Amino acid sequence: MEKIKGIFINIIPILLMIGLIPLVPNDYWLSLFYILIIGISFFFKLEKKEWVIFSFGFLGMIISEYIFVSTGVEIFIRNSLFGMMPLWLPLLWGYGFVVIKRSVKLLEN
Repeated sequence: MEKIKGIFINIIPILLMIGLIPLVPNDYWLSLFYILIIGISFFFKLEKKEWVIFSFGFLGMIISEYIFVSTGVEIFIRNSLFGMMPLWLPLLWGYGFVVIKRSVKLLEN
């Protein structure tokens, strides 16, 4: 039960970020809110090399989404980053990578 509780606590910022998407129509403001949420989350808990994991998710998903959207299989109505995807999406993905890493670590213990 402690593992489930720990995973849920780590997912709260992701749920908050997803919940803000329909409430904040401006991608620049939403990106700023995401940066604040991620910053606050890292202030309370930042493990070794999590910035590397965040950066990998952030940059890796920009490239992956760019390629994926370029195929025409997926399109975004909100396209403030490179005219193809929302500016805030890589931030969400980057922090998602951190949450996945933390969740796997909790499940391994």
